[in-house]
Amino acid sequence: MNRIFVLAAAAAVAGAVAFFTFALGRALTEQEPIAIADQSIDIVATTVATTAEPPLVTGTIEQRWAAPSQPQASARKPAAAPQQQAFLRQPGAALPAPQAVPRQPAPAPAAAPARCANPDALGVSRTVEIDTTGGPGFGLEQYKAYDFLEPREIVLTFDDGPWPGHTRAVLNALAAQCVKATFFPIGKHASWHPEILREVVAEGHSVGSHTWSHVDLTKKTLAEAKDEIENGVSAVSLAAGRPLAPFFRFPALRQSPELTAYLGERNIATFSMDLDSFDFKSRKPEVVIKTVMDKLEKRGKGIVLMHDFQQATAVALPELLRQLKASGYKVVRLQARHAIATLPQYDAVQQKAQAGQTLDGRPTASVVRTVSDAAQ
Repeated sequence: MNRIFVLAAAAAVAGAVAFFTFALGRALTEQEPIAIADQSIDIVATTVATTAEPPLVTGTIEQRWAAPSQPQASARKPAAAPQQQAFLRQPGAALPAPQAVPRQPAPAPAAAPARCANPDALGVSRTVEIDTTGGPGFGLEQYKAYDFLEPREIVLTFDDGPWPGHTRAVLNALAAQCVKATFFPIGKHASWHPEILREVVAEGHSVGSHTWSHVDLTKKTLAEAKDEIENGVSAVSLAAGRPLAPFFRFPALRQSPELTAYLGERNIATFSMDLDSFDFKSRKPEVVIKTVMDKLEKRGKGIVLMHDFQQATAVALPELLRQLKASGYKVVRLQARHAIATLPQYDAVQQKAQAGQTLDGRPTASVVRTVSDAAQ
């Protein structure tokens, strides 16, 4: 009896030990995957926060960054890093493209010139667009058909540039008074000083042409005169780095019916003038001012002919603009409806003649700069 009791007690103790061992082992087995899962999620979060992701090619960000499915009881999502949060807010977004650096200064838009910062400036009262189809002529000295100016309105025009020192002084005076003008450069001068011409374009002024070498076209054969006109057009356009206005002025205003007919075929408008400053004769700034103001008081309006090639005009212009403002004159700005169409054969001639010129319109100071004044 006692032996049976002892055996029963021993069996009970063994069963209890086995049950306890089984329960403990199951508990330990259930805890281990949780620790492993947590560790794997921490590694993924660290990688996202510290490794730059390349631009997406296919799929969406949600698909690329979806976390592995985990049991509900064991999942523990880490807080996303700031850069990951920003990235996730833009599904499918690609990295921004690098901004291109412009190779030449952009001219001011013709239809929306920049607002004048000087409230007391002469400024521009209105802008008129010229349709040059058929080659119309402007300037009552020679052409009577198109009288578009109102009383006390003027158009400022400058011939024979660009020229070092003088043209920039003219540009500074015009900019100080927020005035726009029309320039008629000589092709040869433009090929010598393209950087100055591009400043004229960049300031938003209209630019036509004034032949290649400023010769009297009426003393040339028709073929020679056409060459002078077209070489001037191509040279100015090439120097400026863009097609310009189909505006033309004859040297010394000397023309012929055959040449005006040719310009009409080319849809180039011819500009004469209403009053001449005679700045090429007087050479004195005070005389230039008096000549322009006296003639305007007699005529009441008009297209004014000056020369940015002349030093007297460069010196006189700031005071002349102040007097125009004080006398109640208003400046009208001209722009062309269509750009001029250069002829390929003359473009080729000018490109060859101006070998070494490029379409890079940046000023010298932005291309070449002094980094040391003494030898290292």
